[in-house]
Amino acid sequence: MMNPTDDQKNMLYFVILIFGVMFAWQYFFDVPQTPTIQTTEQQSTVTPSLPSELATLEAIPQIKSRTEALAVTPRLKIKTARLKGSINLKGARIDDLMLLDYREGTQPDSPHIVLFSPEHTADPYGARFGWVAGSESIKVPDANSIWSADVSKITDNNQAATLTWDNGAGVQFVQEVSVDANYLFSVKQKVINKTSVPLKLLSYGRITRIGTPKTAGYMVLHEGPIGFIDDHLEEYDYGDLTDKKEMRFKGQGGWIGFTDKYWLSAFIPDQQQNFEFFFQGQTAGQLNHYVAGYYGQLKEIAPGEAMEVTHNLFSGAKVLDILDAYEEKLGVHHFDKAVDFGWFYIITKPLFYVLDYTYRWVGNFGVAILILTVLLKLLFFPLANKSYRSMGKMKQLQPKMEKLKERYADDKMKLNQELMAFYKKEKVNPMAGCLPMIIQIPVFFALYKVLFVSIEMRHAPFFGWIHDLSAPDPTTFFNLFGVIPWDPPSFLMIGAWPIIMGATMLIQQKLNPAPADPIQAKMFLLMPIMFTVMLAQFPVGLVIYWSWSNVLSIGQQWVMMRSVKKAS
Repeated sequence: MMNPTDDQKNMLYFVILIFGVMFAWQYFFDVPQTPTIQTTEQQSTVTPSLPSELATLEAIPQIKSRTEALAVTPRLKIKTARLKGSINLKGARIDDLMLLDYREGTQPDSPHIVLFSPEHTADPYGARFGWVAGSESIKVPDANSIWSADVSKITDNNQAATLTWDNGAGVQFVQEVSVDANYLFSVKQKVINKTSVPLKLLSYGRITRIGTPKTAGYMVLHEGPIGFIDDHLEEYDYGDLTDKKEMRFKGQGGWIGFTDKYWLSAFIPDQQQNFEFFFQGQTAGQLNHYVAGYYGQLKEIAPGEAMEVTHNLFSGAKVLDILDAYEEKLGVHHFDKAVDFGWFYIITKPLFYVLDYTYRWVGNFGVAILILTVLLKLLFFPLANKSYRSMGKMKQLQPKMEKLKERYADDKMKLNQELMAFYKKEKVNPMAGCLPMIIQIPVFFALYKVLFVSIEMRHAPFFGWIHDLSAPDPTTFFNLFGVIPWDPPSFLMIGAWPIIMGATMLIQQKLNPAPADPIQAKMFLLMPIMFTVMLAQFPVGLVIYWSWSNVLSIGQQWVMMRSVKKAS
């Protein structure tokens, strides 16, 4: 049987291993792959190809201001309580969208978050709906077609805009565009066949993103191409698109688009129809072009008849309540998975609901984190008590165990036999303190995910100097927390809250039985320092959670060890 110091060492290695496995799994393996993918070379479908928009864009677009770029083309304005932007009537492209509820910084006058941007700006990004003809003889609208609109503005009070384009050969194309009070565009596409011959057409939607966007840089968070198709979550990096050029998936309903940490643009087509979804990646000049979209089914329109299809586009913030509402309203499966809740989804989402409910009750996200931590401590109170009782008893028995080690220092087998007899006699289990901690690890990682990906924590203030719980602590020890007028480099930004967390870890460590091995003792002593430096770059909301959790654990452990000491 292992001795207590071996148990402590193995527990340390186990916790480090768990961290490594979780991060490695998220980074390398948590990307569901399905056999429905078809690369361009393997493609066997007879679906007509989408018209390439790359030919309409310069290899290196001329960088202009948004104002200049928006003034180049005719536009239909968009103004709702949460959105401001416009639709480019050249191509009927939604390429100008600003999120009015969110700003780039915490200052009241900070610029609003820009989601979509037109061509020739720094980061062109937008979506459009269109048609592909089953015969080359049918002229369909493309990225250069100029549409006419019956109104000058779209609002969220059920006012729809009707866009029309005529191909001059007896076929009229109509788009009725509306937007709700949140982030959902509904587009009813209609084709009127005024010719004497039947037409074959299919509808499509495409979201185009030019240039590789900056990501949060954390390997436990997915940012990039995403979709939920045929009951599979599809997640890829931008590099996957440029490597494979094209990936296709088939399924009934579903959704597809691009996700950032907090923002999402995704098509939600008719959930009762079958579609072929796709990701594309191409390079023009020095820029990468990324496309996500879908094809509808090829349908025939008889002479004198019309055909209609209605599809949706979500463009906005990944607020879970809103995603859930659309999931129910549109019958779309797992739209909530646009929020990267990770491996422990079944635990993470309920934890988020508890945190969000608490936040709405107290009005401060930081306070909600403190309350949630208390609730989790109460949930695991019996397990933690068992662990601390075992630790307390082991600490009381440590002098006797040290004598056994000295007596049988040269006979490991005999030492283990004596320790087993000693444990049996004293009615202690050296592993009893470890198992309750292991059971809590999935909950810890689930809570870590909640705090890391929740848009509700973005720019949420706490108290004092903390104005954004989603950002690292802005103070640093190396300029005495602002007393010295010097801005240290980022790797020296070790703020007050990370230091508080490190101090609580050190205090908690002192309450545990001390390792007999001097090398092992130094390793344990270094752990608070390592975690302080590492977590200094993490969102301060996580650091506050960990610090408060440590404080509660210290209090519970101290009380339990005192009771063990009195009982002995």
